[in-house]
Amino acid sequence: MASEALTGGFEDAPRQSARAFRAALEVMARPGEVQELGDLGTAPAPVSPAAATLLLVLCDPETPVHLAGDHDRPEVRDWITFHCGAPLVGPGEAAFGLGTWEALGELGQYAIGTAEYPDRSATLIVDGAFAAQPVTLAGPGIKESRRAELPAVGPFRANRALFPLGLDFYFCDGATLWALPRTTRVAEGELA
Repeated sequence: MASEALTGGFEDAPRQSARAFRAALEVMARPGEVQELGDLGTAPAPVSPAAATLLLVLCDPETPVHLAGDHDRPEVRDWITFHCGAPLVGPGEAAFGLGTWEALGELGQYAIGTAEYPDRSATLIVDGAFAAQPVTLAGPGIKESRRAELPAVGPFRANRALFPLGLDFYFCDGATLWALPRTTRVAEGELA
C-alpha cells in the first residue's frame, strides 16, 4: 500500500464527519441547492475534496463502491480500502458509484432497488465538471422550483419514472456538493 493511501481523511474525525454527514443529508433533502463544504477530506487525484468527504462519511465495510474510469486507479483503491474499508465491486453490486458522468456510463447497470426494498439501490457520485444543460427542478424539498445544471435530461427523467425505485445522485466539483434524489422532477430549460 502506497503512503499516499495513508494520508488524507479527516484531521478531527468526530467533528468533521458529523458536519460532513449533515451536509450530505441537507443537500439530498434540498435537491439542486449547492453547498460549499468546509472541513474536507482529501484523497488521491482525481477524487475531488467533496467526493472524498462523501466517501469518508457514507462508505464503510458494508457499502460496496464501484470506481469508474480514471477514478479506478491503485492509489484511489488503496485510499478507500484504508480509510473506509469499503469493498470495491462492479457497477451491479455497488451501493455507491464514483466517477465522472461519462465514466459512470449506462445507468441501467446499477441497482435500482426492488419493490420490497427500494432502498437497495445505488447512489452515484458524479465527480468533476460536465457539459451542462440548464434544467428546472421540482418536487419534495423544493418550495416551487429551482434552477440547476445537469449533464443530460433524459436519463434523469427516466430515473424519476422508476420511482419508488431508481438511483440517487450527488454532484461534486472541488469543494462544492449538491444532490438529486430520485423523487425530483426534471424539466428542460429554465422557467421564465
